[in-house]
Parts: sequence; structure tokens; C-alpha cells
Amino acid sequence: MVRLLTLAAVAAALPMAAAAQVAAPVLPADGTLLDVVAEGEATRVPDIATIRAGVVTQAPTAAAALAANAQQMTRVLAALKAAGVAERDVQTATISLQPQYRYAENQPPVITGYQAANSVSVKFRDIARSGNILDALVKEGANQIDGPNLSIDQMEAAQDEARTDAVKRARARADLYAKALGMRVERLVSLSEALDGGGPGPVPVMMARMEAKDATQVVPGEQRVGVTIRVRFLLK
Repeated sequence: MVRLLTLAAVAAALPMAAAAQVAAPVLPADGTLLDVVAEGEATRVPDIATIRAGVVTQAPTAAAALAANAQQMTRVLAALKAAGVAERDVQTATISLQPQYRYAENQPPVITGYQAANSVSVKFRDIARSGNILDALVKEGANQIDGPNLSIDQMEAAQDEARTDAVKRARARADLYAKALGMRVERLVSLSEALDGGGPGPVPVMMARMEAKDATQVVPGEQRVGVTIRVRFLLK
């Protein structure tokens, strides 16, 4: 009997403890809560371009394909170093070796050779020079280029600017509602945010020209950094 009473007492205490943890702040009886969702933004010109450059080679044997690939890739890496790209900004992205097949009707596939691929991810901190460096890589044997992925180096500063803009918009909207209701904004009750992670802006492109006299151009465009906040105000 004592055990049953103890369990009952514990069970009765649990809801009270849970209620104490999630209890909402006590608000004046004459106050009105207003929830506002506001979006703030900042724009920046991207200052970092990440591009993948690599070499694809084919040969009758796997060893020959890898050897030819390594030879060309050595020249590509040397060209990056000669162009002043720091070692920390070059990272191996993929290495692969695959057999190549010939297919015929009612016949099993026949290996005709091998294809080797090796690519590196290159971070260019001077976007204006990246096009010319890519052209130099192609001359040294690079025959596979993907990108660019453009980004903002000082992202936190752009996000802070967007946060400030979002707060201003939220407060202005709260003042508008309060005025329409014949009330005033007493204080902020709560605030939460969600980062957009860089919203849509003009699409960054890499423009490649076929004529030898023209150089590849990387156009940075402009990127939007957005922040969405949810704010609860107390109106009186």
C-alpha cells in the first residue's frame, strides 16, 4: 500500500513539474500579443570563386591511362602554383579509373580500354584573374572544368546587416499595427531567426570563348543574403 501511494504521488508531481518548465511568461491582462514575421536582406558581390578543374585520359591499359593522367595533372598543378594559387586553396576532388566497353548484340561486353580522371577543387580569391588561370590550365592539359560556385568571404558581416534590416522591418510593422489599433508597442517578448543561406540573385556565369584571342571570363554578379525573423511584441 505504501508503494502504491508513493507511485501515485510521483505521477501527480510529474505534470506539475512539466507545467512549470513550459509555463509562459505572465502578461498583463490588458496587453495584446502581436506576432510579426519579417525578412531582412543584404547584397554583396561575391569575392570567392570555386571551380573544379581536371584531366580525363584514355589508354588501352589501366596503367597507361593512369600514367598519362598523372603526367597531365602534374602540369596542371604546376600551372596553379605558378599562377600564385595557394596550396590551401587546391584540394583533390575526384580520382577514378573505369574500363571502357564495346557492346554488340548477343555478345558480352568487351573491354576496349580504360579512362582515368583526376580533378581538383580550386578556390580563387581574385575572381577577376580566375578566367585567365583557367585558360592556362587548359593549355597545360586540363580538359574538364566545372563551375563556378561563387561565394562571399565575409558572410557573417552580410548576415548581420540582414539581421539589422529584419529587426527594423519588424518594428516598423509592429508600430503600424499598434497605430491602427490605437495602441503602442510596449516591449519585445520573443525573437527567433532563420537564415536564408543566400537567396536568388543574378546567376553567376563562366563565359568561355572559343577564339584564341579571347579569354574566359567569370562574371560575379551579385548575391542576396537573407534573414527571416519571427518577433512577438506586447501592445498596450
